[in-house]
Amino acid sequence: MQSTSHNLNSLPNAELRKTQQYIMPAKLATETMEQDVYNIYPSAHLGGGKIFNGFESLAAYIIEKKTVLIDGYGGVFWAHIKTGLQQYFDRLNLTVNWIDMAGYLKDETEVEQLVSPFLGSASSVWGTKTTLTLADLFDDLPAIQKDDNSAINIVIGTGAALCKWNAPLIYLDIPKNEIQFRMRAGGITNLGSSKIAEPAQMYKRLYFVDWVLLNQHKKQILSRVDIIADAQWPGNINWMYQADLLTALAKLSQSVFRVRPWFEPGAWGGQWMKQHIPNLNTDVVNLAWSFELIVPENGLVFESDGYLLEVSFDTLMFSNNQNVLGKHAEKFGDEFPIRFDFLDTYQGGNLSIQCHPRLKYIQENFGENITQDETYYILDCDDRASVYLGFQNDIDPDKFKNALNDSQATGEAIDIEQYVQVHHAKKHDLYLIPNGTVHSAGAGNLVLEISATPYIFTFKMYDWVRLDLDGKPRPINIDHAFNNLDFERKGERVQQELISKPAVIAGNERYQLIHLPTHADHFYDVHRIEFDDTIQVETDGSCHVLMLVEGQSVSIETADGTVQKFAYAETFVVPAAAISYRLKNLGDGRAKVIKAFLK
Repeated sequence: MQSTSHNLNSLPNAELRKTQQYIMPAKLATETMEQDVYNIYPSAHLGGGKIFNGFESLAAYIIEKKTVLIDGYGGVFWAHIKTGLQQYFDRLNLTVNWIDMAGYLKDETEVEQLVSPFLGSASSVWGTKTTLTLADLFDDLPAIQKDDNSAINIVIGTGAALCKWNAPLIYLDIPKNEIQFRMRAGGITNLGSSKIAEPAQMYKRLYFVDWVLLNQHKKQILSRVDIIADAQWPGNINWMYQADLLTALAKLSQSVFRVRPWFEPGAWGGQWMKQHIPNLNTDVVNLAWSFELIVPENGLVFESDGYLLEVSFDTLMFSNNQNVLGKHAEKFGDEFPIRFDFLDTYQGGNLSIQCHPRLKYIQENFGENITQDETYYILDCDDRASVYLGFQNDIDPDKFKNALNDSQATGEAIDIEQYVQVHHAKKHDLYLIPNGTVHSAGAGNLVLEISATPYIFTFKMYDWVRLDLDGKPRPINIDHAFNNLDFERKGERVQQELISKPAVIAGNERYQLIHLPTHADHFYDVHRIEFDDTIQVETDGSCHVLMLVEGQSVSIETADGTVQKFAYAETFVVPAAAISYRLKNLGDGRAKVIKAFLK
């Protein structure tokens, strides 16, 4: 069999990761982090003795068990893991029978034939979510045999749990951002492939094939896992027992949590996050996005004795989706339906003129369950900030399409305001962007995007005749857009239907509850809670996604007695099973908290 992916030994010149953002520390610094500011490494405290550091401690566990399976997500540096453990086995002169799962992958050509139907055309950035399983990429698994003459037998690599040995199972997780940083450096490849392709093509295969298979596999084996480890640090590892992880996940599912955000520059990116969020690498040219709560790519971080361990967010959903989503769990299952992210155009540029697919279109063409219905909440902005939204009343679709195609062919700019309305943006405005709506965030904003979870299906029509940060043109998708645009969202109807009209629905002299109505097509709604002191909130069987959008910091106490503090611009989640929570304003002026929830 051909041994292929995820082995740095076959990539001697590869960098470990390609990004200007720092890797999360394996252990927090001893000094206390600054109070009342945005924390880029939020973690849930487990108490002492729950997270173990280093290959020596993990090797000691393996020596005791003698036979183990070491499975893990795609993107793990398996050669580093093997080397890190082997040095301790060598110290004790123990013979080890290493069995590499990569050796049981089907031939690379056969794997490519299996996955190609889900990857669309080579020129497209989209495919369709696969219907394959991880086992489909392997063969001859029954042939895996133990060596009775070896002191230790280890099956290692992605898919190790497919081996039917009755042995302890160790699972290595790795954050999605680190997978992409390794991918961009040429340090890893896609499952079953030895080829280092263009990052966009590798990401497409990750999103539509690899991650689908790996998430499904993780869900299937989660109850069998004995140890879960965090493999994001080359040359180091943190791990914990699965029983402790499940206890911690159950606690989060009934109280409050925050995922670990991550940050990316972009063609239109701005300077707000660099200026307001501490501990980021400010040497980057800009920051365009913060993945505040884009849960297909976020993780949850746990802390014990200063050591940090991150697991993917779906681990929580696989074990506790009923607690998290409450009365909406049956509809959404393991999918967390609400997304929060930042779009930073402050001292930056305009986003592309774009739209998102209608529900039937995204289901039939890309295999998604829900579509990319969005809103723009203006967290901060300058005096000239704007939002492009809806068509001019006299829009002629054919003329608009011809102008877009001509610009794409000639590289000449067009006056987009002939076709698309532009609105002056103010702090705390909410703009409604149901699927099929033409829109863009103009320069000068820090947008909190409150949206349905899908996040990569943006049909760009016009991108201001500019290049991406790599010096290449960004993909333009005029035909996809025109298959989905709603040209009736124009003229006065835009003001009436696509700009939220706030209304006070409860309050007194110490607080107000303000409804920011969303569009009928949105399956989520938005409230803003404004209060001076404290406020009690009931979940009513729904999950709440919250952010302090004005003020210094707030504390939250859930019904089970959990107390946490959150600073300005931090996203936090209260699961349905929390039942109720009390918010306390820790700043001097009135606090304003955005709350998004399912209708």
